[in-house]
Amino acid sequence: MSAVTANEGETPREEGVVHVHGPLQAVAAASLAIACWALVGLAVVEVWQVVTRYVLDSPAAWTEPVALLLLKIALMLGAAVGVRQETHFRFALGAAAAGQWRGPLEAFGRLATAAIGVVLAVWGASLMVATWELKSPGAPLPTGLSFVPFVVGGALIALFAVERLRGGKGS
Repeated sequence: MSAVTANEGETPREEGVVHVHGPLQAVAAASLAIACWALVGLAVVEVWQVVTRYVLDSPAAWTEPVALLLLKIALMLGAAVGVRQETHFRFALGAAAAGQWRGPLEAFGRLATAAIGVVLAVWGASLMVATWELKSPGAPLPTGLSFVPFVVGGALIALFAVERLRGGKGS
């Protein structure tokens, strides 16, 4: 059995991922697609960085800040989808061993995850606003743009954790 268990009324797939149906399913699918495309973009940017540095002997300055932005996008959106599928920020081992306390422990875990998402979104928004006017070194992008993935990802983490808390069911 996988480390990830399904709750009552949910069916884990072979690899242990719980697929959740509900009104936020399209948001999660779009988030996952964007995260995947960000990883593809990251690979392309890194290849270009190597080509310009070692083949053309003229490194492109914009590749590092763009690669970091794409990495943050992929990580934060991927983490949010992981929260929805309960494969990320999950206290499965403790809850599974808790017996009659399983429900309250899972609720606590989901509340803690939602709180983490809110903190990421709020602090990310604060940093985004505070640094928006600064230009990133090497790329004509505002420095505040690098905090947008934390704002969006944190909000999605909180939203998906609350959805699970309210009884989002998997299949």
